[in-house]
Amino acid sequence: MELKIYISAQLQSKRRIFFLPVIAILLSIASCTTDNKNIKYVSLVGAGASFPAPLYERWLSDYNQQNPNVQINYQAIGSSAGVQQLIEGTVDFAASDVGITNEQAAKIKRGAIALPITAGSIVLAYNLAPVARQLSKVNVPTALKLSRQVYVDIFLGKITNWNHPRIAAANPGVNLPNLAIQVVHRTDGSGTTSVFTQHLSAISPEWKSKVAAGKSVEWSVGIGGKGNEGVTALIQQIPGAIGYVEYVYAKQNKLPMAALENKFGNYITPTPESVAQTLEAVTLPADNLIAFITDPKGAQSYPIVTYTWLLTYQQYPNRVKAQALKNFIDWAVIEGQKSSLELGYIPLSQKVVIQVQSAAKKIGE
Repeated sequence: MELKIYISAQLQSKRRIFFLPVIAILLSIASCTTDNKNIKYVSLVGAGASFPAPLYERWLSDYNQQNPNVQINYQAIGSSAGVQQLIEGTVDFAASDVGITNEQAAKIKRGAIALPITAGSIVLAYNLAPVARQLSKVNVPTALKLSRQVYVDIFLGKITNWNHPRIAAANPGVNLPNLAIQVVHRTDGSGTTSVFTQHLSAISPEWKSKVAAGKSVEWSVGIGGKGNEGVTALIQQIPGAIGYVEYVYAKQNKLPMAALENKFGNYITPTPESVAQTLEAVTLPADNLIAFITDPKGAQSYPIVTYTWLLTYQQYPNRVKAQALKNFIDWAVIEGQKSSLELGYIPLSQKVVIQVQSAAKKIGE
């Protein structure tokens, strides 16, 4: 049974909840503009990616402290499900880590607008700590190095043990345990999966031909969890596990993250600085603000980075809803960005903020 949790603004300052299939938050929204003065009460419903869910939780809590006149319910159900609900017209907005395709947008008679709202990295988190506690001689680093071909082969099921010679070669001096690698992946249609598999397809012809990229793929090996929170929970529970999750989930749950080899042959750990290096190379097209960089060229760039998009309709029958959503977006790209870095996301550049504000003006026109 799916669980919905409604969290008050007062409780939010004391706790953060990530292991929930649904984030549903009652909140009040006030804008820095005067537009909200004319809004007595309105309810908005959104659904989609779990990638930005921790940030949305913070934003909605912070925004709640201003005016008790707008209720927003956001459900973290995965990018695919969120986009589908937008197409079906059962939500007021959606969230997706891969934006929206032209084919999907064509199905929406009211028009669709994709707005990059924040950015972050996808990491390979792993669980070797139980082995370290059991075997005192095993030295487990906090940033195990994985070469490009090694992490491809792990997810292809070709490298199955942590003491494999090719893992050891990149980690001299580390006494790797003789422990089976347990791959964890997503079961739901996921933008995180799409970004991760786009990267694997870009760096490995074998991956591209055997598995390819997509929100849902046929995995060669491993067990599945629902959402970033589900994958994170499985990694925590299974000794020897490795899986791909959004950086914030690994950070908040203190999971070690691998240093991944980038295009220059450098091993890069996911940090705000290395992720920002990657984003500098991304140019968002003016027509839809959707772009990806599957294999960044920067010498110090972390290799798996993405924006995440808030998707809205262009036309809303209810003008009050349209205005309330525009007010929230305007707040999110200005005031909301201040909490992005604290949680592990990357704030939008000033150039991208201007692009988002310009595109958001079309809502309700």
